[in-house]
Amino acid sequence: MTGQNIVYIAASIDGFIADANGGVGWLTEGESFDPNDGSFADFMAGIDALVMGRKTFEMVHSFGDWPYDKPVFVLSNQLTELPQGYADKAYLLKGTPSEITTSLNAKGYNNLYIDGGFTVQQFLRDDLIDQLIINRIPVLRGGGIALFDLLPAALWFDHIKTGFIGKNMVQSYYSRRKGKAK
Repeated sequence: MTGQNIVYIAASIDGFIADANGGVGWLTEGESFDPNDGSFADFMAGIDALVMGRKTFEMVHSFGDWPYDKPVFVLSNQLTELPQGYADKAYLLKGTPSEITTSLNAKGYNNLYIDGGFTVQQFLRDDLIDQLIINRIPVLRGGGIALFDLLPAALWFDHIKTGFIGKNMVQSYYSRRKGKAK
């Protein structure tokens, strides 16, 4: 049985997930984002493993304490090994999004959290995202690293629900529409 590839991410109103240097400190400014609201913990309870790009891994690594209790698969064509202390926590992977999904599903990792701007864009280009959970922070960044990039064709999603979390953040759930759009 195959599972779901799911994106859970915060973005500004104008669609940026990080500043131009990859920084995400702005996410906690303005009293919008509350990492303890329970939404992320509920989401993680249904996840088997994470797939993230090298830059996202390096950012999370810089925070100090490792926040995940699920296996993390780091996509990188540059790294040959991960820093010390990540044995049994994080693993390097190479391949296309399809190869990665097939390989991880075969190992029993069915519900995958896809994280990191470039990684999300790669999976979207290959039409391998089943769900999007987008948390909108009420700020216009005006630039930085965009959540979405050009696609070879339109990808249609059905809106599932939208609600408030935290003080000012809007969380929207979308599910990939299978088949042709109407």
